[in-house]
Amino acid sequence: MFCKNDYIIYGSMSVCKILDIIEEENIYIGLKSYYVIQPVYSDKNTIIKVPTDSKKVSMRHLLSENEVMSIIKNIPNIEAIQIDNDKQRSEHFKSVIKNSICEELTQLVKSIDISAQEKLSIGKKLSKTDEDFKKTAEKLIDEEFATVLNIPVQDVPSFILNNIPQ
Repeated sequence: MFCKNDYIIYGSMSVCKILDIIEEENIYIGLKSYYVIQPVYSDKNTIIKVPTDSKKVSMRHLLSENEVMSIIKNIPNIEAIQIDNDKQRSEHFKSVIKNSICEELTQLVKSIDISAQEKLSIGKKLSKTDEDFKKTAEKLIDEEFATVLNIPVQDVPSFILNNIPQ
C-alpha cells in the first residue's frame, strides 16, 4: 500500500506523486479506494485515478539511493540482450518498458548501445525502433534516478558516467 505524498513508478509513465487516496461509491461494486496520482516530469495537468487494488498497470516504490548506486556500479557487468529476431527483440523490449524495472531498462540501453556500435563498425545505422526503445528506457531511468538522487534529470547521464567503475 502506498501513502499520500509517496513518489511511485506507475507503469511506463515513470515517476508519479500520490496526491490523495480517496474512496468513492460505485453503483456496481460499492465503496472503492483510489490513488489520485500525478506525473512528476510530464504533463503536470494530468491527474490519474487508479484503484488501489489495480493489477492492470504495475505500481512500485522508487528505488533507494543505495539501489540506484548498485545498478550504476553494476553496468560494466550487465550482459547484452542477444535476440536476433527483430519481432522477438521488439516484443521483449516492449515488455521491459512496460515493467519499468531499472535493472532491465539499463540492460536494454546497454544492449542497444552495443548493437549501435556493431552496426556503425560495418557502416549501418541503428533501426528507428531500437532508437525509440532506447530513448524511452533512458527517460524512465533518468526520471527515477533524478528523483531518488535529488538531481536535475538532465544531469543523470553525466552522473551515471562519472560513477561507473572503470
